[in-house]
Amino acid sequence: MLKIKIIQENPIVGDISGNIKKIQEEVDKASSNDIDLLVFSEMFVSGYPPEDLVIRSDFISKIDESIKKLAKNTKDIALLFGAPTRKGQKIFNSALLIENGVLTEVYSKQRLPNYKEFDERRYFSSGENNSILNLKGIKVGLSICEDIWSKDFTKDLVDEGAELIINLSASPYTITKKETRLSMLEEYFDELDVPIIYVNQVGGQDELVFDGSSLIIGSEQSKIVSLKSFDVDYKELVITKKDKILMGVIDERKNIYSELEDIYNALVLGAKDYVEKNGFNGIILGSSGGIDSALTAAIAYDALGSSKVNTVMMPFDFTADISINDAQELADNMSINHSIISIKKMYEAFSNSLVESFKGKDPDKTEENLQSRCRGVTLMALSNKLGFLVLTTGNKSEAAVGYSTLYGDTAGGFSVLKDVSKTLVYELANYRNQITPIIPQRIIDRPPSAELAPDQKDTDSLPDYDVLDPIIEMYVEKDLSPEEIISKGYEESEVRRILALIDFNEYKRRQVPLGIKISDRNFGKDRRYPITNKWKP
Repeated sequence: MLKIKIIQENPIVGDISGNIKKIQEEVDKASSNDIDLLVFSEMFVSGYPPEDLVIRSDFISKIDESIKKLAKNTKDIALLFGAPTRKGQKIFNSALLIENGVLTEVYSKQRLPNYKEFDERRYFSSGENNSILNLKGIKVGLSICEDIWSKDFTKDLVDEGAELIINLSASPYTITKKETRLSMLEEYFDELDVPIIYVNQVGGQDELVFDGSSLIIGSEQSKIVSLKSFDVDYKELVITKKDKILMGVIDERKNIYSELEDIYNALVLGAKDYVEKNGFNGIILGSSGGIDSALTAAIAYDALGSSKVNTVMMPFDFTADISINDAQELADNMSINHSIISIKKMYEAFSNSLVESFKGKDPDKTEENLQSRCRGVTLMALSNKLGFLVLTTGNKSEAAVGYSTLYGDTAGGFSVLKDVSKTLVYELANYRNQITPIIPQRIIDRPPSAELAPDQKDTDSLPDYDVLDPIIEMYVEKDLSPEEIISKGYEESEVRRILALIDFNEYKRRQVPLGIKISDRNFGKDRRYPITNKWKP
C-alpha cells in the first residue's frame, strides 16, 4: 500500500525560501499522518515561469543549497517536486525525488513547449531518459507538464512498465484548457488502462493564471476526481496493487464549475495575486458609471475586500448625472472608498496652454483625448501618493481596434479585462450579479459610451459588439484571412475596416499594462506582431 498526498499550492516565483517552507510544512504534517509520498507541482521551488532568473548562476545555486537543506529535514517521508537543475552548462526543468533524506532520482522534462506564452527552449535543455520509480512495489512513471501532452511519450512509459503515471504541471488557465486536459487524460486511461495523477500549480503570475484543477484519473470511487479550481487544495489517496492498480481517494469532494464561474474566478485570482505578491497597499480605478469599470471594481472587491478598493469618478461637461449616480451606487453596494474629482479646471488649464499651438485648428479627437489624459494624470498622482495600484478598465475589444487613449484610460499598472471581450464583459457582470447584485442594473442596460462628446456612444465609431467581437476572435485568435471571415456572412467593407484597425493599433497595445490572459490567444506573449511592417491581408 502506498499513501500519497498531492499538494496543489501557490508558489511565488523567486521566493525560494518561501516555497521550500511550504514543502517543509507539509512534511511536518505528513509525519503524523502515515503519508508515504508528498507530490508538488512543476518547478515548485523556483515558481513558474521563472523566466530569465534561471539564467542566473546564483539563483540556481540558491535552489541547490535549499534542496540539500530540505533533504536533511526529511526522514520518513518521500518528496516529489519540481525545480530547475543544473548539469555542467545546461539547465533542466526537473522532477526530484527525495527518499530517507537522500536525493534518489532526478527526471528532466523531455518535451519543452515553445509556443504562445511558453518559451522553455530559451532556458532549458531536454532530458534524454524516461524515469520509472519503484515505490513500495508500484512502478510509477514520471512526466512533467508538456510530456503528457505527447501520446507517444505516455505510451512509451506504459510500455516500459509504468503502472501509474504522475505528472507535475504548471499549466496556465484558458477558457478551453480545462476541458482539453480532462479529455486527453480520460482518453489515455481508457486506452492504456493506467491511472494518472496530474498535479497542477495554482495562482496568478503576471499575466498568467494557473487554475489548479488537479486530477486523479482512475480512482476506485469514480474514474475522475478533481481538486478545486483557483484555490489551494490537496487530496490524499491510497494506492494498492492487486491484479491492477487501485486508487482510493480519501475525503472525496466533487468540484463542478460553470465556464463563466471559471473565467470570473481566474480574473479574481489573477488580480489578487498580482496586487498581493507585489506588495501594493490596494488598488484605485476610475469609475465612470460604465460597465467596464463596474466589472473591474467588482473583481477587485472580490479579490481584495472593500478596504483595499478605491474608486474615483472624474466628471466633465459630458458626464451624465446618471453616470455619477451609478458610480456612487456601485461603491455603496460594495462599501468601498469612493471620491469625486472634477477634471474641468485641469482640462481648462491644459487647453489654455495650448491655445496658441492649436490656432486655426478645429476641435477633433485631440480634445476628447485630453479629457482622458487628465483622468490618467489624476489616477497616477493618487497612485504615487497613496501607494495604490491603478487598474485600467479597458477590454480586449477596445484594445483590438485602438478604441482607447494612450496615457489616458490606458494609464495604469494592471489590466484585469485586457483579454475579455466586450460581450463577455456583459456576461460576467450578469454572472456576478447572480451571486449578489452589486452592479447597478442600469449600468448593464445602458448603451456603452466613453462620454467624451455630447450624446456619444461606442456604436458611433464601432459596429455592434456582437458583430465586432466574433471578427476580432477569428482574426486574432484563429488567424483567419479576411476572405474566410467574409465568407461567414460579414460585410466585406466592415471586415476590412476592422482588420485594418487591429493591425494599425499594435503600437498602442505595446504601451499598455500587462493583463490577465484567459483566451487561447491574448495580446501579449501569445501574439507578437511587428509594429513596423507592410503586410496587408
